[in-house]
Amino acid sequence: MDTILDMIFSTDFAFSMIRVTTPILLATLGALISDRAGIVNIGLEGIMIMAALSGVLFSTLSQSALIGFMGAVLIGILISAIMAYFVLKFKTHIILGGIAINLFASGGSVFILYLVTGDKGTSVSLASKVMPNISIPILRDIPIIGDILSGHNVITYLAILSVIIVYLMLNKTSLGMKIRAVGENFHAAESVGINVNKIQFLALCLSGLFTGMGGAFLSMGYVSWFSRNMSAGRGWIALAAEAMGRGTTIGSTLTSLLFGFADAFANSLQVLNIPAELVSTIPYVFTVVGLCIYAIIATKNKGNRGV
Repeated sequence: MDTILDMIFSTDFAFSMIRVTTPILLATLGALISDRAGIVNIGLEGIMIMAALSGVLFSTLSQSALIGFMGAVLIGILISAIMAYFVLKFKTHIILGGIAINLFASGGSVFILYLVTGDKGTSVSLASKVMPNISIPILRDIPIIGDILSGHNVITYLAILSVIIVYLMLNKTSLGMKIRAVGENFHAAESVGINVNKIQFLALCLSGLFTGMGGAFLSMGYVSWFSRNMSAGRGWIALAAEAMGRGTTIGSTLTSLLFGFADAFANSLQVLNIPAELVSTIPYVFTVVGLCIYAIIATKNKGNRGV
């Protein structure tokens, strides 16, 4: 027990927690924006997978990490835009559309990887690039804090900046107010001249942008290659984090950190003599427990309002 506590209360663990939280946080921000516009983006998992693969392919072709990252983000936006087109134009059910994206990404990414590399497992044969780590001057020299906050991948710092940007956008800009208005009551939004389809389309594209960044981190920051289904449920975890965050930027960020803690905890336990199969279930157990707590609280609050 003392070993586990020493492990948790260490700078290495805190650094790892921030690192593994990055893709979850970015996907959660994507889920938050679409949800506030009244559309639950079920396709987060598939978007992350395709963005991760795209980052590897684009960086290999261009031999530029920046172009690879931009390519991953653009693919995330493109997939979300295609889903938005079918959902808003042809009235495809958003759940079915999201599931289709996830299924396509799961099988399609392996097919594309096989066409390019002849390998159905990983892209290690490709000379892909990774985004750089940044050692922040002054901050890196501060004891403890420097060890925790300095030296992360640049995408991690973009994720932190994205939290501020999303908060300001949703609460301080006209676009954010329109997104919230459409999500709360689209009939009322229409009555004051807001183009509901346009706002929801933009919200889904923004959702794809942030989720694409999360996917890029997986193959260009967390590791330096792509492997099949490497998102490992992070898209679904992001949906849970957004739901537990009650549709707020701060709440969603905190719940993302909670799931990041679970992931980092699972990674740290691998050094102990604990079965790997049991350790790998920890993030998902946290997800189920968190959703149960959220459901209980939401049901209780609903009952109190009805009294």
